[in-house]
Amino acid sequence: GVVGAGTILNSAMRQEAYDAGARFGVSPGLIDGEEFDDGPLPLLPGIATATELMAGLSLGYNYFKLFPANIVGGTGALKAFASPFPQATFCPTGGVSLQNAPEYLALPNVICVGGSWVAPADAVRAGDWGRITELAREAAGLGK
Repeated sequence: GVVGAGTILNSAMRQEAYDAGARFGVSPGLIDGEEFDDGPLPLLPGIATATELMAGLSLGYNYFKLFPANIVGGTGALKAFASPFPQATFCPTGGVSLQNAPEYLALPNVICVGGSWVAPADAVRAGDWGRITELAREAAGLGK
C-alpha cells in the first residue's frame, strides 16, 4: 500500500516524512514559499479561502485539502470554488462523516474525503481493530 503522512507543517517535516517512507504528505495549510515541485514528497496543502486557493495555484498545486470543511462552508464553499477555479480538485476534511460524505463525493471538484470517523480515538485506545475494520469497510463503500 501507499503510506502518507499528515500534519506536515514545514519543509523539514516534508523531508522527514519522505525519509520515514511516506509517499505523500498532507498539510493543514500552505507551507510558506513551498512550491508543488519543492521537496521529495508530493503534498496536499490545506486551504480555507479563495485567497489561499489562489496562492496555492500560483505555487503549482491543483489538488487541495479543504480544511476545516465544515467550518469554512462545506459543500457550499466547494460549489462556489468550482466556477472561478475549475483546475482545483479537493479532499475535504474536518466535519466530514459517513453520513455527509456522499454529499461531498457527489461534487465534480471533489476526488476524495477524509474523516476521523474511520478510526475513532476510543477504538484506537481500546485496540478495537474489528470496529475500525468495519468502519473502514463502510467508508470504502462510499465510492461505489
